[in-house]
Amino acid sequence: MRIGRGLKVGAAIFVMSPVALGLLIIIFLVMSADDEGGGGDRSELTSGGLRIGEGAVPPQYASLIEKAANDCDAGLSPALLAAQLMQESGFNPRAGSPAGAQGIAQFIPDTWAAEGFDANGDGKASVWDPEDAIPSQGRMMCKLMKSAKKHPNYRGSPSELALAGYNAGWFRVVQFEGVPPKHWAKGETYNYVRIIMANVPKLTAPDDSAAESDSASGWALPVKAPLGTPYHQRGGMWSSGYHTGIDFPVPVGTTIKTAGPGTVVSAGPGGPYGNQVIIRHSDGMYSQYAHLSSLTVSAGQKIKAGQKIGLSGATGNVSGPHLHMEIRNSPAYGTDIDPLRYLRQHGVTV
Repeated sequence: MRIGRGLKVGAAIFVMSPVALGLLIIIFLVMSADDEGGGGDRSELTSGGLRIGEGAVPPQYASLIEKAANDCDAGLSPALLAAQLMQESGFNPRAGSPAGAQGIAQFIPDTWAAEGFDANGDGKASVWDPEDAIPSQGRMMCKLMKSAKKHPNYRGSPSELALAGYNAGWFRVVQFEGVPPKHWAKGETYNYVRIIMANVPKLTAPDDSAAESDSASGWALPVKAPLGTPYHQRGGMWSSGYHTGIDFPVPVGTTIKTAGPGTVVSAGPGGPYGNQVIIRHSDGMYSQYAHLSSLTVSAGQKIKAGQKIGLSGATGNVSGPHLHMEIRNSPAYGTDIDPLRYLRQHGVTV
């Protein structure tokens, strides 16, 4: 059910603290539809599809979720919306809660009055109709993503901040300058964000074009070099206010290889990232390799693990030559996850 004006943390059948049921908070969401996103890669890219079926996304909602995400220009992942719906209601369009939240996206009435709209054009904006509720959820999350990108100093990625704003109210994100800490409200929002982010990969469809299994593919580090700047180190030199990946300090011209098999979705200039390559892997996640001096692959190309994709360099926003690597749940900036944890899950020793 969400802990704020018109916001709840989930239906009562889900793991939620009773603290939220006693909170009656009148807030004003600190956001507007014309918020502009923050810095980073602004490339027009299509994010990964959804895992559909039992234990994943119900087929009747998949296209609604994908369209709601694709209508957002702030890097909103379909799997993020799906994981949010799963946490909110278990994809139940008739879900309710003692706090008054309603429908598949668990809007409280006054928030629905402000954010809900008649997406299917039947003349009625209904919180109980997924054809209205899911697009309304997507539009609200898109606003929150844009607001999040305007605050690079806040703790958490734009996806995490948007989830926290949807759950507790954006004013709480402002109050804590990031995702509310674990000790606040018995961890309601903290755990809401953590659970949803953990479920995003589970709801992302595998890439059938990358048939080679991870166990046989020999996942490895993209370059043999010591680790440099770690993930989420804070600093003013990054547009997000923190480091969104990991660095490998290597001389210009060092061979860079893909960490795992997949399909190249982007290869070329990436703004502050300089020359970059983004690869979609078989689990629907993406790896990014940035600041390259030259590229040896192109968009649409299928590649094997360990295949050369370019040479290291110092293009883009850098203080010296190195490889910058990110793992994302969509191709877009602001959807990063911990790259070391991901690589270790694929058997890489690092």
